[in-house]
Amino acid sequence: MNPINSDFKTRQASSSESSDSESPVELASQQTPLFQPPPPTSGDSSKLDRWLMRTMLEKAGNPEVEVVLWDGSVITTATTPVSVRAHIRNRSTLYKLIFDPSLYFGDGYSLGTIEVEGGLVEFNEAIDQGTHKVDTQGFYRDRFRRSLGWLKRNTIDAARHNIHHHYDIGNDFYQLWLDEQLAYTCAYFPDPDDTLEAAQIAKMDHVCRKVGLKPGGSVVEAGCGWGALAIHMAKHYGVNVRAFNISREQLAYARERARREGLEKQVEFVEDDWRNITGSYDSFVSVGMLEHVGLKNYEELGRVIARCQRPHGRGLIHSIGCNSPRVLDSWTTKRIFPGAHVPSLSEFMRIFEPQKFSVLDVENIRLHYARTLEHWLERYEQNIDQVRDMFDETFIRTWRLYLSASVAAFRSGSLQLFQVVFTNGANNEIPWTRAGLYQERESGSVEG
Repeated sequence: MNPINSDFKTRQASSSESSDSESPVELASQQTPLFQPPPPTSGDSSKLDRWLMRTMLEKAGNPEVEVVLWDGSVITTATTPVSVRAHIRNRSTLYKLIFDPSLYFGDGYSLGTIEVEGGLVEFNEAIDQGTHKVDTQGFYRDRFRRSLGWLKRNTIDAARHNIHHHYDIGNDFYQLWLDEQLAYTCAYFPDPDDTLEAAQIAKMDHVCRKVGLKPGGSVVEAGCGWGALAIHMAKHYGVNVRAFNISREQLAYARERARREGLEKQVEFVEDDWRNITGSYDSFVSVGMLEHVGLKNYEELGRVIARCQRPHGRGLIHSIGCNSPRVLDSWTTKRIFPGAHVPSLSEFMRIFEPQKFSVLDVENIRLHYARTLEHWLERYEQNIDQVRDMFDETFIRTWRLYLSASVAAFRSGSLQLFQVVFTNGANNEIPWTRAGLYQERESGSVEG
């Protein structure tokens, strides 16, 4: 991967807007001929400005970064020379950071009132490493945000809105930087040098082998994206699949692909929420959906699995997670994935324990997601001119930050990627070892 070096040389055209004006960032689709961030605040920074910035860095664990204010003042609490720095162009942005560092750093970068020098991935990784050393719960207002969680129940209508916000912005956009099958979840790299295409196929085989798919079996998939896994299961493992999704753009693509592959009789793509799954299946599979379910709905998800997965059937849930319960950063939940929650393993148990599911296997493939995101970011930058033909510069910067910060989060261990295999009841027919998962072979059913 070619690292994203300094993006400080972004177009610096002047604007007639006030230097203190910042509007919330949305995923805009209109084009603008030239990106015009507000001009810098004129005049010197005050002692209070510099003290506030230094205090924020201390609260964030003294990360190995520098912050350059609009007058050139350099603020750092690092104890060694640093290679990454943020440039804050106006006082308004600085003061907003006090109230919500995550949200207003993201918005500031998207709008051009914050620039990053030395690499977005590297800057975010330094911040993650700093905050990992301290308890930032109070600083990031996690307790307050948790207390308001009841106001944000992830109802079916809310889920539709949230999914539309991120996934229904055009298949053409995702085709620019995902793999050929449009798999928008963590790939699996048996060899770190594998191509993204090979690693996504390896991920699908890894999932299929973990749940022990057999020809003629049945699978229900909750949240199927553009249909890559459902089609792979039917084509290479001979199973019948019902895949549920509430993104119309994704479903239209998936159905057309199944038609082209001649798999309409084996794969049914259903436009409906996971809560409405009906029927009885040998396996329940969900890859990359749990993040959108909402913590308050975990027990309901367990009840859905219990009623639809046959006794002794193996299921798998693949999800981004974290090492201890926490609230996902506010910029991601407001601008990228509304309503998202990434669970700790203890929170995962809210799905399994009430139904007395037997957890068979837990695997953390965090570094595989870091590598996946490196590929996505590299492809995004390689195709940036085509992205610019579709969207404005604010959108481009928002997605650049999202992908870069995600690489950093998985590299630093701020985020994890869990695959949890379970059975509905005691299954004594499971493999005795993991050996079958790692034997080199073509896609297809295996013993066990």
